[in-house]
Amino acid sequence: MGHLQDNGFEVEAIDTDAMAEIKASHGITRDLLGCHTAEVGGYTIEGHVPADVIRQLLEEKPDVAGLAVPGMPIGSPGMEGGDPEPYQVIAFDLEGGRSVYAER
Repeated sequence: MGHLQDNGFEVEAIDTDAMAEIKASHGITRDLLGCHTAEVGGYTIEGHVPADVIRQLLEEKPDVAGLAVPGMPIGSPGMEGGDPEPYQVIAFDLEGGRSVYAER
């Protein structure tokens, strides 16, 4: 949340016990699971997706449901410190399609 706020996004946090249902209804499957879920400009953002990649998504407006960074890779926003590891930002659709949208 802090990373997005620091990069100019307005953030509203909603605490709920229904995260599994919310994630499933937005096309987040086990292979995409991260620790945060957001809705931005009609897209679902899952996990530690960098703010600049979200901006790119909003500018390009691809035909996808959203972006995900599965897990919690070291070096992703909010996971700084230690030895950064390369990770992929995955674009996904509601039919199970996947593609690499960005690499870090």
